[in-house]
Amino acid sequence: MSKATDRMVYKRGNEWVNKANGNSRVSSTHSTQREAIESARTMLKNSDGGELTIKGTNQLIREKNTIPPGNDPRNIKG
Repeated sequence: MSKATDRMVYKRGNEWVNKANGNSRVSSTHSTQREAIESARTMLKNSDGGELTIKGTNQLIREKNTIPPGNDPRNIKG
């Protein structure tokens, strides 16, 4: 179950989007996926952490990360 503090990065048209889950508006748009991920990580760190979901160009989830001080449901690194 995602929380409002969690974020998702995905491609929309020719831009990469950083969006908080549950919001209808995006937080920021970027020309590269790396810029969008860094922006999302910074926003999560500043808001007490959470889950970052990264989608690839095919819109499938390719990676999920817990940003501290969020609670990681798994006890292993990676």
